[in-house]
Amino acid sequence: MMEIRDLDEQRYPTFFKCLEEWSPDMADVGDRREAWFTSMSRKGLRAKLAFDDRGVPGGMIQYLPIEHSQAEGEGLHFILCIWVHGHKQGRGDFQGKGMGSALLKAAEDDARSLGSGGMVAWGLSMPFWMKASWFKKHGYTKVDKD
Repeated sequence: MMEIRDLDEQRYPTFFKCLEEWSPDMADVGDRREAWFTSMSRKGLRAKLAFDDRGVPGGMIQYLPIEHSQAEGEGLHFILCIWVHGHKQGRGDFQGKGMGSALLKAAEDDARSLGSGGMVAWGLSMPFWMKASWFKKHGYTKVDKD
């Protein structure tokens, strides 16, 4: 059964390379993301991982109070990134199995428990990451294009 867990130190190397530690393109990313994560954690950054029934992490989400994001607002949380691994290489394709929906719900519930008035995300028209249409399917509405 799928499980959503808060990011713990054991999974930092995987998280800091966006679940793509197998990719040579991600070889130099980890140290920079770790420094960023450490800095932003002091500002309320939170992260969760989705694990499949074998205990393999296949998805991740990171979010923080909107006041510390690139968006304008207050009293809300902002999704910086939600990603479900979809490559056949590495850990394999986890898309289309509900991981993204489970991650989104867990983040929304967590933000609500912290007193947040809601969740905001930025959506793209690219077909592989942070699709605006995916957020719309989950009840999000467009509030700004810029």
